Amino acid sequence: MKKSVLVTLFLVLILIANLSFATYETVTMEVVEEPVCTIEIGENSKFEKRLIEKNLNNKEVTLQLQVTNEETALQPTGEIMLVIDNSKSMEDIVSGTTTREDLVVESAKTLVNTILDGNENLRVGVVSFSTNEEVSKEGTIEDATLVSDLSTDSQALVSAISNIQYTGPRTDLESGLSLASQYFTEEDNNKYVIVLTDGVPNVALNYDKVYYSDDVINKTKAQLQALDTAGYDVITMLTGISNADDVPATRDDDKTYGDIIEEIFGTETNPTVGKFYYVQDSEIEQTITEDIYNDLLPIEKVLTNITVTDYFPQEIIDNFEFAYVSEANIGTISAQVNPEDNSITWTIPELNPGETATVQYTLKLKEDFDSSIVGKLLDTNEKVDITYTDFDGEQVSDTSDVTPKLRLTEPPVELPKAGTPIMIALFTVGIGLFIYSFVKLTITNKNMKH
Repeated sequence: MKKSVLVTLFLVLILIANLSFATYETVTMEVVEEPVCTIEIGENSKFEKRLIEKNLNNKEVTLQLQVTNEETALQPTGEIMLVIDNSKSMEDIVSGTTTREDLVVESAKTLVNTILDGNENLRVGVVSFSTNEEVSKEGTIEDATLVSDLSTDSQALVSAISNIQYTGPRTDLESGLSLASQYFTEEDNNKYVIVLTDGVPNVALNYDKVYYSDDVINKTKAQLQALDTAGYDVITMLTGISNADDVPATRDDDKTYGDIIEEIFGTETNPTVGKFYYVQDSEIEQTITEDIYNDLLPIEKVLTNITVTDYFPQEIIDNFEFAYVSEANIGTISAQVNPEDNSITWTIPELNPGETATVQYTLKLKEDFDSSIVGKLLDTNEKVDITYTDFDGEQVSDTSDVTPKLRLTEPPVELPKAGTPIMIALFTVGIGLFIYSFVKLTITNKNMKH
């Protein structure tokens, strides 16, 4: 009798256990916490990991990793003096009816309009140079002319550049450099001297009255070096030289125009000061509007060598399916989770100002999940590590364990109510076993009496 009762209780316990076992169909998923994991990068940039989508009916969430370089657009700042050659050779025709003056002037006007567009932190002035039409004034500061003082008015500057007269017979670059330097302010800011010329300097201030002489060479070079020493950034474009291998008639040695150019300006790869562009007439526009423009821009605040490593808890790896929504828009990321440390690694070689790198992935509950995680608070990741090279070239590392959290729940188990099929089944089994046990016991007792 006792054995039968125990069997009955055992069957009932099995039924109840089956009723309380969590299944994929019965369990529900909820997002308990949605904090944004944020790692600051410099003053304005940052890394973020956030939960961006919840499909709880499908037991799935979508998370996003994002690195943003939020530095502002770059603009040149400070003061610029354009030093423009106005010798007669600038009126030489270089293509069809186009003169060298046309190319230089139009490009210079484009440069002015571009760098001053919406820029309140830059002023531009203009000086022209050649030599004075009066021979007695050659080699004096009157070889140069102030076309415009420093100004933020691009329209006025463009008009002034357009009105430059090209009448000077020779080239006294030193006078242009010297005059331009007098119009810079004493403010502590960026200062640029941009030289646009088509001639080899053959006159200098107080020179020895011999064109292309060593005295002219040394004085012009010394003026360039003095500007550099004073903290001015000097950018020179030289064009229009077709006879670089010839020797000036006023020299009694073998020094060519090309030799003089190199002595004064150096070479493009090894300039005397600043930047030196030695170009053909066909390259004037690109040199002024693109190359020189880029030289004026501050160093771009580019983030480089970015590595983001996202680590997952073992419970997530064991119980959730991982899949990317799409490929990373910048850089490359692990094709799958690394089983050695449960991580994915995202590498971004370079992130320019204004760019945002993004990647998204989903975590979906597996149908054969371990029911022991039901009721637990589940971190979607263990931590995020990030390393990068900052704007100053320094290697930086940071980490965060802030993460969204999930929980699986199961509807509360209710005991079967009277009248339900399960309750009827349990009652029937119990009565059957009771009757079976009672009959067997009665028969046994009778046999014992006989």
